[in-house]
Amino acid sequence: MRAAVVVFPGINRDRDMVRALEQVTGTKPYTVWHTDTEIPPVDLIVLPGGFSYGDYLRCGAIAARSPVMGEIARQAARGVPVLGICNGFQILTETGLLPGVLMRNAGLRFACRKVRLSIENNHTFLTRRMSPGAVVTCPVAHGEGNYFADPETLARLEGEGQVVFRYAKHTNPNGSINDIAGIVNASGNVVGMMPHPENMIEPLHGSSDCRVLFEGLAA
Repeated sequence: MRAAVVVFPGINRDRDMVRALEQVTGTKPYTVWHTDTEIPPVDLIVLPGGFSYGDYLRCGAIAARSPVMGEIARQAARGVPVLGICNGFQILTETGLLPGVLMRNAGLRFACRKVRLSIENNHTFLTRRMSPGAVVTCPVAHGEGNYFADPETLARLEGEGQVVFRYAKHTNPNGSINDIAGIVNASGNVVGMMPHPENMIEPLHGSSDCRVLFEGLAA
């Protein structure tokens, strides 16, 4: 499997993602700079976490207008899988590739800890090796992970199975509506999530709970 990891100024989880993909797939991903307008033929595009452009204006708002995003939108329209983690999720909502918005955490505090994630949809390219209702432990590190959508959009997400991950009971770190931690687009090829599975795939991380998600990617 060949993947591309997109790098924006201020992103700081790109090397974590490269290592995770390389470990599980055995192939080193391409790294794509935010000013690039073409991406080599790949099986997966990843927008990693971090603080693109210092989170000025709104998280992901400036990165969403980078030249590379036009190419990512074209690739997504062709069915190429796209994964956004944390800041990558924020960028995907800012571009309109995913619905809703990520707001300031409830309580206005930065959340940096482990949470428990419930698998709500196991038909995505990321969760295909999981069972519905399965729970994994995953770290979060964000100040604006409070997912919100208007009632009509929320009803559609819930009704059409577009909620992929939900914070398990009593572990919601940010006030996200309906405990939503990750969603997928209607076409099923664009996934965004706030937690960082790339930081829990090997014993050095203290747990390999999230490795199964990357094995799903490789499959």
